Amino acid sequence: MADLIDTVAWVRLEGGRILCARPRGKDVFYIPGGKREGAETDLQTLVREVAEELTVAIRPDTVTHVGTYHAEAHGQAPGAVVRMACYAADYTGTLAASSEIEEVDWFGYADRDRVPPVDQVLFDDLHRDGRLR
Repeated sequence: MADLIDTVAWVRLEGGRILCARPRGKDVFYIPGGKREGAETDLQTLVREVAEELTVAIRPDTVTHVGTYHAEAHGQAPGAVVRMACYAADYTGTLAASSEIEEVDWFGYADRDRVPPVDQVLFDDLHRDGRLR
């Protein structure tokens, strides 16, 4: 059976663009978020990862499930699959790259080739729904 990488991601859309982050030492941008630790819930993972990466606080009362996506894992052994549970949410604070993030940017659909396969599936869904231009 293939390795499954269980992740949670924050879908932040503004003006038809989506927030993406590039970790230090990586060649692609990712939807902010990351791997679950231990028995964390999706919400706990989302809140922790977004705070660590972007120095803002997710408002738990605004979290809504966008979708869950699966695709081949970027930069991992062949056969590894990412499961990415995606959530939209409001936040408090000022977005800023943390020490583990090299760069943040707002991407449109034309930037699809700059993100890994599982993020591309999300981009396709958002574009089809008219939410990502």
